[in-house]
Amino acid sequence: MGPKVQIKGIRDGLLITLGEGSWDELHQALLDHLDQQAEFLRGARLAVDVGTQILKAADLGQLRKEVSEREITLWAVISESPTTVQTAQTLGLSTSITQPRPGSRLERPLPALETTLRVGEEAIFVRRTLRSGFRLQYAGHVVVIGDVNPGAEIVAGGNIIIWGRLRGTVHAGAEGNDSSVVCALDLSPTQLRIAGKIALSPKRKGKPQPEIARLENGQVIAEQWDPKRERL
Repeated sequence: MGPKVQIKGIRDGLLITLGEGSWDELHQALLDHLDQQAEFLRGARLAVDVGTQILKAADLGQLRKEVSEREITLWAVISESPTTVQTAQTLGLSTSITQPRPGSRLERPLPALETTLRVGEEAIFVRRTLRSGFRLQYAGHVVVIGDVNPGAEIVAGGNIIIWGRLRGTVHAGAEGNDSSVVCALDLSPTQLRIAGKIALSPKRKGKPQPEIARLENGQVIAEQWDPKRERL
């Protein structure tokens, strides 16, 4: 198995955390990941957690150049190495990410919620309209604030949630998870697939309303989406 690269959304953009391995391996794994998610990441602000890697100015300068060539901004490098931290600061990079202010709402404990989300499950957050020709594939859940136009495609290992109009093609539970669901404010996909089952969108009758599609008795069904009673 190659070095692991994890990505998640943070307050200031996206955070990529690198796993164990030599810098050459991790460096290449990071670039490969950026290339695989090129359309989604274009224009993003990126922080990279390099762990204990000891990096010099040439290493970080090259990384910033390569990230910039992919139309991504490298704004922070997080490290446990004092040498790497000093190098990043010399290059004008931040070495910390935003934390909640003491006493702020984000710091206060929140009431426990009933949820079926297990520790370790990951999701990717997309804040844009996906246009024709755009394809997004992710092993976890996918959340989109925007429309998914005809000709666009989303493939997710988990759930797909669209805060907008779904007109393109979606495949939830792509790795065989038949408990996955697809939700949208306007559910009219070109094709909708959950695990190994496929459904075509019927002609709409009446005003669009939020709907959720799931597998029931081996068939894809869609019904009105009531967040108060759903456990995604």
